Amino acid sequence: MNAGLILAGGKGERIIGHTLPKQFIEVGGNMIISYCLKTFEQCSDIDIVCVVADEKWRSQIGDYLFADSGISRQHSIYNGLQALRLYAPKYVVIHDSARPRVTVENISEYINASFGFDGATPSLSVTETVYRSYNGKSIASTLNRDELFVGQTPECYDYQMYLAAHEKYADMLANFRGSSEIAVNAGMKIALAKGNPDNFKITTNADLDRFKFIINGEQ
Repeated sequence: MNAGLILAGGKGERIIGHTLPKQFIEVGGNMIISYCLKTFEQCSDIDIVCVVADEKWRSQIGDYLFADSGISRQHSIYNGLQALRLYAPKYVVIHDSARPRVTVENISEYINASFGFDGATPSLSVTETVYRSYNGKSIASTLNRDELFVGQTPECYDYQMYLAAHEKYADMLANFRGSSEIAVNAGMKIALAKGNPDNFKITTNADLDRFKFIINGEQ
């Protein structure tokens, strides 16, 4: 079996003018988190869904397996992995609740991309020139964008190996950036899969406005 792990513990502090965390803002009559939850429910490759969220939001989210939010994103993931111990899935598919445009095909594709690897993460090529600066004021060097990729979710990992990686680095979880860093550090072989440009993350008000425009156009 495979499990979906939806991260909904963030506060969304870069969204201005809303008192709710961004994943609980309503767009088109539904909370933003509801869109990705519906997609995971519709995916035949997912057998159980665990949501990492503060207890006060759980009754509004629905009837799911829940785990507590952590002090960092990676701590939240670890909490979710531990909540799934009883089910011992083959793969765990981790997704940000603030990416409501994920598709069923995306989820299945990244599970399939994990075959022969220890996991897979969707990525997009970098199309702009990328600079390195140590002070934010002057260019130190130009990076080779052909070697750079932008990560997305949902990311798929071998559950047992990924859990073991978190147990190994349990005291260092706050130091990791991105779900795959801890996997790579633990020696897991992670494939790069083709990302979905439409599966953007709602981080700013501009992102929220973009999503509202899309939903309004579909209704």
